Amino acid sequence: MLSRAAAVLLPLLGHLTVTREADGPYPGGSVFVANHDSPADPAVVLAALRSVGVRPAVLATAGLWRVPVLGRALSKEGHIPVHRGSARAAEALSAAAEVLGAGRHVLIYAEGGLPRRKDAGGAAPLPFRTGLARLVAATGAPVVPVGQVGARRLCSGTVAKQLSGVLTAPVRRPRFHVHIGSPVHLPAETARGTAIAHGAVSAAWRRAAHAVGEPALEPGAR
Repeated sequence: MLSRAAAVLLPLLGHLTVTREADGPYPGGSVFVANHDSPADPAVVLAALRSVGVRPAVLATAGLWRVPVLGRALSKEGHIPVHRGSARAAEALSAAAEVLGAGRHVLIYAEGGLPRRKDAGGAAPLPFRTGLARLVAATGAPVVPVGQVGARRLCSGTVAKQLSGVLTAPVRRPRFHVHIGSPVHLPAETARGTAIAHGAVSAAWRRAAHAVGEPALEPGAR
């Protein structure tokens, strides 16, 4: 449902383009890792992944499961709630490992949250948390780096600005671009694996930024 809804709605709001480095289907049980800078970027990433035949289980904030109808739909489709900052946070990694073991893809946002900037421009991914590397060490799953730009042009800043951005998007037609990198295999050591994954997603983000002429600002540039 999420992938299909994103693919239907996104063209009404802007223009999406997708590039990729690897041809053919992605290995079953792959972990797709994307940069996270807007409440709207999951829609951009899901629409892009659907265009290459990937419909992943998404690790998302547990608060979405409290939304009527949406919560039931998320559970039915096998998406995974993340209880951030609680004793239940590790449950998401265990659930993701089961999904990967069944051969399904998983989409994870390793930054663990959104940037606090109020402007609509893009910037390089924030440092990753260690959950991704621990999940991969436990499962041996390949990691597919995903870089997206443009979602902040659709939705960023205060709640009022986010709403305004969505309402005016059909007229403004912001450009979204997603670059899907080649699968990488992370080492078992958590810190090194986290660093390699962050570097791969940052490189994919730079490729996406270059594709639409978005300034590729590094951390601390704003």
